[in-house]
Amino acid sequence: MEELKDNFLFTRLTPQQIERVSSLAERITLAEGSHLFEQGDDAKRFFLVTSGQIKLFRLSADGNEKVIEIFTAGQTFGEALMFLEHPRYPVCASALIDSEVISLNSKDFVSMLRKSIDTCFLLMGDMSQRLHGLIKEIDDLSLQSGTRRVASYLINLAGQGSDNFELDIPKGVMASRLSLKPETFSRIIRNLHDKNILTVTRKNIVIHNREGLQAIADACEL
Repeated sequence: MEELKDNFLFTRLTPQQIERVSSLAERITLAEGSHLFEQGDDAKRFFLVTSGQIKLFRLSADGNEKVIEIFTAGQTFGEALMFLEHPRYPVCASALIDSEVISLNSKDFVSMLRKSIDTCFLLMGDMSQRLHGLIKEIDDLSLQSGTRRVASYLINLAGQGSDNFELDIPKGVMASRLSLKPETFSRIIRNLHDKNILTVTRKNIVIHNREGLQAIADACEL
């Protein structure tokens, strides 16, 4: 599978190791809304996204959904669980849009890691970056207002590109990702619109005042 050779996690593997991983890999196609695995399932495999978007989420006792992360082409997920003795997926995974993933055998990959120090360090580096990202997110969720979180998210989404762009995920998913109720998210968007900072029309975002949006992201809520 050529996609494996292009992913950082497998770049240090020998051709023989790549062949071994490929021989135990499975390509899975998911229609929009299809589930890849459920919270509590045995975590015997980890995954590489080759196309589309995969949403990881947890369900509360009352059935509410909290989006944990969204993975796109070239990203892997579930690999950290391979180091647990009896791993189970702590989240659910489903396709936000039509997607494809490569499913990889965790147990066999661990046995290869014992023989590849370089790959061990790459994997530890990736998990460390994700840990720092989660710590920052916890800090943001604890200290920042909802408006500030939305502003920061939209600034990051726009990047250095155009101030007129399309949302790549549904607004409801974005609200959950930012730990906001849909009605709270809508109220924040209306507030930003009333301040002539941005306009949202379906999936289209137009930022009218980037400096104002950046100021909210950096400091205080409206």
